[in-house]
Amino acid sequence: MRHGRTRPQGSIPSDPWHLGYEGFDPAAEGIREVLCAVGNGYLVSRAAAPESRADGVHYPGTYLAGCYDRAISVVAGRTVDNEDLINCPNWLPLTFRPLDGTWFTGPAATEQLELDLRRGVLTRRALVVDEQGRRTRLTQRRIASQAQPHLLALETELVPENWSGRLEVRSALDGDVSNTGVARYRGLTSRHLVPDGQGADPDGTLWLQVAATGSPLRIALAARTRAHQAGTPLPAARTDEVREGLAAQVLVLEAQQGSPVTVEKTVAVHTSRDPAIGAPLRAARTLVTQAPDFDRLVRDHALRWTELWRRCRIDADFDGIGAVRLHLFHLLQTYSEHSVDLDVGIPARGLHGEAYRGHVFWDELFVLQLLNVRFPELARAVLRYRHRRLDTARQAARAAGLRGAMYPWQSASDGREESQQLHLNPLSGRWLPDRTHLQHHVGSAVAYNVWQHYQATGDTDFLATTGAEMLLEIARFWSSAATWDPARERYSIRGVLGPDEYHDAYPWSDRPGLDDNTYTNVLASWVIARALDTVDVLPGYRRDELLERLGLDQGELDRWQELSRRLHVPFHDGVLSQFDGYERLAELDWAAYRRRYPDLRRLDRILEAEGDTVNRYKASKQADVLMLFYLFSAREVRDLLRRLGCPAGHELLRRTTDHYLRRTVHGSTLSAVVHAWVLTRTDRRASWRYFRDALDGDLRDVQGGTTAEGIHLGAMAGTVDLLQRCYTGLEIREDTLWLDPRLPSAIGRMELDLRYRGHWGIALSVDRSTVTVSLRESRQDPIRVGFRGSATTIRPGEAHRFTV
Repeated sequence: MRHGRTRPQGSIPSDPWHLGYEGFDPAAEGIREVLCAVGNGYLVSRAAAPESRADGVHYPGTYLAGCYDRAISVVAGRTVDNEDLINCPNWLPLTFRPLDGTWFTGPAATEQLELDLRRGVLTRRALVVDEQGRRTRLTQRRIASQAQPHLLALETELVPENWSGRLEVRSALDGDVSNTGVARYRGLTSRHLVPDGQGADPDGTLWLQVAATGSPLRIALAARTRAHQAGTPLPAARTDEVREGLAAQVLVLEAQQGSPVTVEKTVAVHTSRDPAIGAPLRAARTLVTQAPDFDRLVRDHALRWTELWRRCRIDADFDGIGAVRLHLFHLLQTYSEHSVDLDVGIPARGLHGEAYRGHVFWDELFVLQLLNVRFPELARAVLRYRHRRLDTARQAARAAGLRGAMYPWQSASDGREESQQLHLNPLSGRWLPDRTHLQHHVGSAVAYNVWQHYQATGDTDFLATTGAEMLLEIARFWSSAATWDPARERYSIRGVLGPDEYHDAYPWSDRPGLDDNTYTNVLASWVIARALDTVDVLPGYRRDELLERLGLDQGELDRWQELSRRLHVPFHDGVLSQFDGYERLAELDWAAYRRRYPDLRRLDRILEAEGDTVNRYKASKQADVLMLFYLFSAREVRDLLRRLGCPAGHELLRRTTDHYLRRTVHGSTLSAVVHAWVLTRTDRRASWRYFRDALDGDLRDVQGGTTAEGIHLGAMAGTVDLLQRCYTGLEIREDTLWLDPRLPSAIGRMELDLRYRGHWGIALSVDRSTVTVSLRESRQDPIRVGFRGSATTIRPGEAHRFTV
C-alpha cells in the first residue's frame, strides 16, 4: 500500500504486506504517525520522526497500556475531573550534524516511510542536505519488540554522500511532554508528568524517571546508544547533558564519504504497574544493559510476528486484503499476549493517540468476536478487566437507586464512569451538557461478550468463576431498572440513550434520556434469558454458591422470567421504532441540508449551531435498532421479538433497514461495519460498498480528520470480522460451528484458520461452490459443523466438504 503526494490519500495499491508513504506532507503527518505506529500490546509508539518535537505537525507520542492519570480542569466555569491515557516520556529523540553544521530538525530533501506488516518493522529512508550543501543519506529502522515488550529500538544508518569529517549524533530521553494531541482538549489540564530523576551512568546509559501528578504511577526509561561500522564498534567521544526532565548525550564520530555509520538506540521502559519487578528504574536500567544488538532484536521480534500471522491467517482474492492485514496488525499491537497480565481493557482508539482520552467504551463488542476464535485467551483477559470492576459497577447502580451492576459508558483505570460532563461544539463555540453516560446498553455488551466467549470456548470454568457473576448482576440491573406500565401492561426502561447517540432527550421534555429504546430493551430481554440459562448450565454446587452469594432467590428469578417476556418494544408504520415516541419526530429536509452541507456526519453540531436540535428529527448518527441484526441473525431477532409477544415477519428486517438507512448519516466508523453486516442479507452490493468504506476509513481519514488522534479500533476489528464471520455465515450455537456463506461478488475464494473448543488448527476454505473444513491432527474431541440446517461430526485429521 503506497501513498504519496500524487496519490489520493487512502488509495490501496497492490502490496498487501507494506504500507508506504512518499515525500513529506505536513497535513497528513498525523495520520501517517498513527497508521505507521509500532507497538506490542504493552505500548504503542507513533511514527513521528526522531528529530521532531510536538509542534502542530509532528506528535511523537508513546502510550503504555493502562497508564492513566487524573487531573482537574475548569470548563465553562465548571470544575471537572478527567482521567487520561498519559503521553509518556519521549524515547525517540535522535538527530545529527556534520562539523560546524546545525542539528537536523527536518524535513528532509526526500523521504520515504514504509511499514512492513509481516515483520513489524518501520523503515524510513531520507536524503538530508544541510545549509552547506552536504548530503547525507539516512535510513532508520524502528521496532517495539514483540519478543521483549519493554524494549523499543531505533537503528539509524548515516551515509555521507559528498563529505567526510566529524559527525555528531545527539540522543536523548525527554520527559517534558504533555497531552496536547487533540485540539479540542487543549483547554483542559494537559500536564500529567513531573520529573522524578534523570542521569547518565558511566557506561553511557541514559535514564529518566517521571511521576504522575494525580496517581502513584512512576514511569522509568533507560537508553543505550552506540555506534558501529559494519559491525565494528566505532570510537566516540561522549558528552552528557542532564537537566530536570532530560537526559541526553552527544557522540562525536569520524565519518568517511560513502561509508555507512550505524547508530543503535535501545530503550527499556518499565512502570510501577508492571508485575514481577522491584523498582521500575532499576528494572529498566538492568534490561537495557542486557539487551542484544539491533539485528538480534529484529530477528526475535520478526519471529513473534510470524507466529501471530500464522494464527491470524486470512486470505481473500480481492484488492483490499492489505488493508485487512493493516487492521489486524494494529489490533495485535494494541492488545496482545503482553496485555493479558496488565489488567487493561481495549481503548476505542487503540494506544495510538489521545482521542476519547484513551478510554474503554463498548468497542470490545466488535473486537472480542474476532478474538474468541483466534486468541480466546486475549478475549478472556478483556472480560476479566470488566470482572475486576464489577464492584464499582455495583456501586454505580446503588448510587442510581438500582440493584445489580451498572457498567460505565466510558471506563479507564478503576471502572468508575469517565464520560465527560460537557462537550464542545466547535461550530457554535458552545459547551453543551453531555449525556452519553446514559448509554447503559454497555452493560448488555459486556454480558453479550461473556456469553459469546463461553459459546466459542465451552469454558465452563470461566463461566463459573467469572462470567456468570457478571451476567447475573447485569440481568439484575435491568430487572431493577424496568418499571411496570399498567396502561400497556408492559415493562418499560426509561431515561436511557441508544447507540445512535444523537437523541439524548425528547424535544417536548426537559428530562434527559429516552424511553424504551428498542435496542436496549430487546438486548436486556436477551441478557436476562441468558442469565437464566447460565443458572441452569452451572454445576449444581457452584450454582448454589453463587445464588447464595448474590442473594438471588426463586422469586427474583421468576420475576426475571416474566420481565424478559414483557418488555415494551415500540413499532411504527410496520417497522421497529428506535424508541418510544420516535414516530412523533419531524422529518428532516434531507435534500436541503445535503445541498448546504456536503458532510452531514456531525449533523448534531450543524443543527445546534443553527439554534436547532437533532432531537426534533428522525435522523441517526449510526446504527441503533439495526444493531440487533448485527448481533443476531434474522431468525434470532424474530425469535427474540416473538418471545416478547411482538410481530416479527420475514419482511421486518428489510422494512426496518430501509427506513433507517435513509435517515442515517454514518457519523461513526462503526456505522459502516454494522450496515455492511446487516445488508449482507438483503442487498449484497450495498453491503460491499459499506465494507469498503469501513476498510478505507482510517486510510482515507473519512471521519473528518480524527485518525491523527488514534485509530478506530472497533471498526478495524469489525472489518476483519465481516470477512471472518459475516461473509462465511459463521455462527456458534448449540455446540456447533454453523456456516452459511454469502461471499460478495468481488471475492471468489477465502481461506482462514480458527481456534475453537481447544482445536488450534481449524482451516476453513470457502469459494463459490464449496465450503471445506479441515482439522489438524490432535487429541481433542471431534467437533460438530453445521451447514445450512444439517450438521456433521469432523474428527481431528479429517476434512469435510460441503456443496454450496
